[in-house]
Amino acid sequence: MNKAFVREPDDTGEHACPRCGSRGQPVEGVTLDALLPGEARAAISEPAWFCPYPKCEVGYFDLFERNIPAASLVRLCFPKDPDAPLCSCFGLTCEDVEADVREGTVTRVKALLARSKSAEARCATMSPEGRTCMTEVQRYYMRIRESWKGKG
Repeated sequence: MNKAFVREPDDTGEHACPRCGSRGQPVEGVTLDALLPGEARAAISEPAWFCPYPKCEVGYFDLFERNIPAASLVRLCFPKDPDAPLCSCFGLTCEDVEADVREGTVTRVKALLARSKSAEARCATMSPEGRTCMTEVQRYYMRIRESWKGKG
């Protein structure tokens, strides 16, 4: 067939983890530089993606399906380590969110929201996804709130 009539596939920018198939979160070089030790950083190219699936051992992967295990990150990060803070910048934990739910407030979550908009936030270099954790914090809050309702 004449190549003039063959359509090139669209690049949607979405890339799946080569291990688990989860949709990867694109990350920039500054995030990789901050969270990967030298030898691991040298082993992965840009563009790269973070695998957000908690049970997958892949941390980052690239277009060539090279991957860096989450265990190779310079520090353990949520969601790969459920005991790590939800917010790498300010240390908000799952326990903090659960306390807000128990108390019927959003004190800690609101404080984090305010801080996440400040110059103190270092999401690009602290978060494994290179972006704000607020979506994950809100998702966790809603999940805990729903499960708490079921107990009452």
